[in-house]
Amino acid sequence: QVQLVESGGGLVQAGGSLRLSCAASGRTFSSYDMGWFRQVPGKEREFVAAISWGGGITYYTASVKGRSTISRAKNTVHLQMNSLKPEDTAVYYCAADPMIYGSSWHKMDYWGQGTQVTVSS
Repeated sequence: QVQLVESGGGLVQAGGSLRLSCAASGRTFSSYDMGWFRQVPGKEREFVAAISWGGGITYYTASVKGRSTISRAKNTVHLQMNSLKPEDTAVYYCAADPMIYGSSWHKMDYWGQGTQVTVSS
């Protein structure tokens, strides 16, 4: 049974930092990209960041680039988010798929349950 388990969300003041983690289990993820999406009520789930299976290639959406760093150690992926803004408030979902960047969120193979990030102004 494949599981992606997120942790690290919470409430933080604007300008603060959070580190999200996602541990994947239940299969071999060596050929899978891993990444993060986020969603706010009433809006589509949007791409945030992704990292290739080998860890050598990373992708970021423009709004977090320069403020966030995605990293990976085998089946665990982390998202370090700095200089957080209220508009970063969302439920953050971990995803695993052979190709995340450029693919629709509807097509991801695996999802975590989500972790809430709330940034207060």
